Amino acid sequence: MANNKVRSMTAFGRAEVNYSTGTAVWEMRSVNHRYLEPHFRLPEAARALEPKLREQLRKTLNRGKLEMTLNLRAVSGEAAAIEVNQPLVEQLLAAAKQVSPGLGGLDSLPLNPMEILKWPGVIAEPETDAQEQANAILDGFKQALKQLVENREREGAELAGFIEARLAGINDQVTTVRALLPQILQNQREKLKTRLEELLEEIDKDRIEQEIALLAQKADVDEELDRLDAHITETRRVLKNGGPIGRRLDFLMQEFNREANTLSSKAIVTDTTQAAVELKVLIEQMREQVQNIE
Repeated sequence: MANNKVRSMTAFGRAEVNYSTGTAVWEMRSVNHRYLEPHFRLPEAARALEPKLREQLRKTLNRGKLEMTLNLRAVSGEAAAIEVNQPLVEQLLAAAKQVSPGLGGLDSLPLNPMEILKWPGVIAEPETDAQEQANAILDGFKQALKQLVENREREGAELAGFIEARLAGINDQVTTVRALLPQILQNQREKLKTRLEELLEEIDKDRIEQEIALLAQKADVDEELDRLDAHITETRRVLKNGGPIGRRLDFLMQEFNREANTLSSKAIVTDTTQAAVELKVLIEQMREQVQNIE
């Protein structure tokens, strides 16, 4: 099934389909999982349909742990009037007469009408059209699955909005650090130069400049900021394309975290340290929600 919407892996679906002798009732629940893991609870009458059900599921979903239960309910009311298998009742009575002489006669036998009714086949079951029942089961499965997918997409849209808000927060932090970076580096350069000149007046001035340039290079986080920008763009592109994007987003969260850690290790002033901390908070919030995306 072609799909360009973000889907959560947590949802519920239910459907009822009537047929001449009963009702097929489907209930489905799904939660997040690394792979597609379906569990069917089917009555004996529906066992033969399980391969078709699994095939339909694989065409529709990519990930998630699913519990799917089918109940077959017989019709109630006038449509389910009790029919007694009179020939079988007569056969049971005849059999009872045959054994009665050795038990003191038929009149002495404890023949309870309710016990006779419990005998297999005495109450005639309404005949069920197997093909009609199978069609109802398959139709109900499709309806319940459709509802499950719609609920997944509804929650997926909320998750996408949550992630987009965090991406905007990360973008704000990147913009702030980028704007401050030239002044931060210049201030650090002047501070280091002054301290070195005071402590090491005898050292060659060119050597001091080399050391300052090396320290400034180590503190330069412009490359990390560029990569964070690229990850923001890629994450938004993935969200826009939709479909089964959970694994791709999980990888991007790892890349975000890598850059935030590097930024933190290079932090030389409070501004960049605070930005790195805020980035890690935003990334972790996104990562938690990404775990629920198909």
